[in-house]
Amino acid sequence: MNRARPFELQRVLLEPRLLQDLDNRALSSAISQGRVSRLLASLACETIDHDILEALDARVRRHLESALRVHEKQQRDLRYDVESIRAALATVELPLVLLKGAAYMHSQLRVGAGRLITDIDIIVPREHLASAEQALNAHGWESAQLDPYNERYYRQWSHETPALVNRARGTTLDLHHNILPPTAKPNVDAALLFERLREVCPGVFTLSYQDMLIHSATHLFHEGEFHHGLRDLWDIDRMLRDFPTHDADFWSGLVIRARELDLQDSLFHGLVYAQRVFGTPVPDEVMAATRTAARRLRGPLMDFLFLRAFRPAQPGCQLAFTSLALNLLYLRSHYLRMPLYLLVPHLIRKALMRQTSSAEETLAGKTPAR
Repeated sequence: MNRARPFELQRVLLEPRLLQDLDNRALSSAISQGRVSRLLASLACETIDHDILEALDARVRRHLESALRVHEKQQRDLRYDVESIRAALATVELPLVLLKGAAYMHSQLRVGAGRLITDIDIIVPREHLASAEQALNAHGWESAQLDPYNERYYRQWSHETPALVNRARGTTLDLHHNILPPTAKPNVDAALLFERLREVCPGVFTLSYQDMLIHSATHLFHEGEFHHGLRDLWDIDRMLRDFPTHDADFWSGLVIRARELDLQDSLFHGLVYAQRVFGTPVPDEVMAATRTAARRLRGPLMDFLFLRAFRPAQPGCQLAFTSLALNLLYLRSHYLRMPLYLLVPHLIRKALMRQTSSAEETLAGKTPAR
């Protein structure tokens, strides 16, 4: 199988024992790549699993142990915040359904080992969205203040409300009613997700194993910002290696489930690029079925884009034309999210708003945000 040229972080994530043999330059590069990709704590967990953390040079160990402390603090904070959110939703008789990183960490799954999060993502049925938001507001989770246009964008075209922030703790909560916007080309019936929830502790649920994997791939391959792209692809690798051990029907029903959700294209790309970057084992029959189900197959252009996106934002390991690839992926994400008759006016409006904001900051003597 052909892959893009390996880089230090990719090598040591797949074989942590290499950390014992790398020279100082390569070690420094691996640590730096891990930090910028938000995978340093994940690497630390891999060294623990391979029983080599204590054998590493003290300078390397210090960086890894520091990343672990951050991860452990996030785990403690998450437990507290999850209970706060669960209690709020219980007042309107809604379960708490965690998504993405919060789900991985709170479930204590392998994919959550070393995982860092920037916010907490949850999902409720759309018909209960207003009552859920009101309950969270009453328990200290305040809606962000937005201008009228962006407020309308979230309420009419997005799959989530404006971000909620806990006024006491500063934690950010993203309240979803679907995993893709209603204007997106795949038409996801979110009601299907609630039919297969997994209860991980009283009143707290996650999506099923198959749905977690499909959602992860969907989020990644519809995303326009790839600052954490490699981390999200690592999530997919970890899930594909672990979930079949928990669910005997994981592989046999995966493609069928993706088609039920109309997300077979995202699943296809997730499987392909997990294999290309991390050598993730996927049964041949599953790859064949996914390739048959997908409507838009991977080609040279997709390889050009994603094999550049799935590398740390470090000059020493990026491929030529990475900036071009990232810009094209940003445009692609908007195209997938909204039809052109909505997208073009939206992008023009956002560009004008940014120009106005920069002009106002300049007149006020401030440096415009970059």
